[in-house]
Amino acid sequence: MTFRQTRRRFLQQTALAGAAAPAILTRPARAASSGKLRHAAIGVGRRGQVDLRSLDNHPDVQIVALCDVDERYLAQAAQRHPQARLYRDWRVLLEEEAEHIDSVNITIPNHMHAPVALTAMRLDKHVYCQKPLTHSIYEARRLEEEAAARPELATQMGVQTHSIPVYRTAVAMIQSGLIGKVKQAHSWDRIRFYYTGAFTDPPLQRRPDDQVPVPDYLDWDLWLGVAPERPYYPELYHTQMWRRWLDFGGGAHGDMAGHMMDGVFAALKLTAPKWVLSYRSPPFEELFSPDNQVLYRFPGTEYTDGDLDYYWYDTGPIDTTDWPIDEQELAGNGSLLVGEKAFMYLPHIGEPQVLPREEHRGAVEAFYRDVGRQEGVSHYHEFVDACLGRGATSTPFSYSGPLTESVLMGTVVNRFPEEELFWDAEALEFTDRPEANAYLRRDYREGWQVEGLG
Repeated sequence: MTFRQTRRRFLQQTALAGAAAPAILTRPARAASSGKLRHAAIGVGRRGQVDLRSLDNHPDVQIVALCDVDERYLAQAAQRHPQARLYRDWRVLLEEEAEHIDSVNITIPNHMHAPVALTAMRLDKHVYCQKPLTHSIYEARRLEEEAAARPELATQMGVQTHSIPVYRTAVAMIQSGLIGKVKQAHSWDRIRFYYTGAFTDPPLQRRPDDQVPVPDYLDWDLWLGVAPERPYYPELYHTQMWRRWLDFGGGAHGDMAGHMMDGVFAALKLTAPKWVLSYRSPPFEELFSPDNQVLYRFPGTEYTDGDLDYYWYDTGPIDTTDWPIDEQELAGNGSLLVGEKAFMYLPHIGEPQVLPREEHRGAVEAFYRDVGRQEGVSHYHEFVDACLGRGATSTPFSYSGPLTESVLMGTVVNRFPEEELFWDAEALEFTDRPEANAYLRRDYREGWQVEGLG
């Protein structure tokens, strides 16, 4: 394989930083004469492989370029797309392909989402970015603002469940009034998996002291990107465990709440919370807490019974005393909404269940008869079609930006347990705990600064 390794102006002009942005940030792409969407995939391993295959099976997509810091994954993707040009450095890809691509997907660790997305948007590229949209609340706001300033661009956050039939049916049920005005909401992720560091007992709390050589197939400096420099260590970061580390991921809350809270946000049309409270132990020195529990107080909407209390649970326990379902029956991930008329239990990627079942069987049957099960779409194809001017996306940054802000708020307030932190969304700050505002953004590593981000 031949990799395009040159960094040319990026290194000469301190990558993307400085008062005067390089000309590369403003060059628009020319339309493809074939009428196809010319696409570049940034991150092609694991979830990136899934995203690439879900995009390239659209008949009007042409994969022009592939990028990954891991040579193994890049080689695998190249077998599927032998004509695509290959890159290890996303900055070089965007520089050299500026006039040859129309869109990108970003499927890499959270800490690199915003730098790549903002750079691509400034090049007038449509952007599909995996959830959570960003690593910090500040970054989410910046992407939302950039998208608003460029309405001609299609943007989509990769929360694929948003577009599946069971999700859309649940939203329609709630908005039809089937369970009445919603009084309370609960969402959880009880599968510790690789998010919280719970693979060890006691859970890992800090990085190892020893150092291990970086394998030949991995560009560790590119993997770190904007994050502070640290030694490589096998299995703790690349390829899965990065989610548990404060520098790279968001723990269980920052990751899986993007799915669970998405359904509730969309159904109830929630905005920014008034205040947020964490009940459980703060994070470790460098890793997220393995048992975060958060309470949000959201302003009421047309679908709620006044202000809404919304609970998030990382691992449990979940108090189901007043619910018509036992904790043992709950799926590892899911949500439950408490309505005036009934409860709705929504297991992750499962059929919505109105509870108690027998009591509400008739109302549910009437809903399916009068409204009907909602059809799903390909979340990826929806993005491609929007890029080509055939409709709109369902999770644009105007929606997924505010959702991500609320999701990530839980990872911030976890540092201040048992304190209600009041939120001023317009000012983007906690009004009663200035110390918490230090966690809304961070400085990027020297040489990786992006104008307007860090």
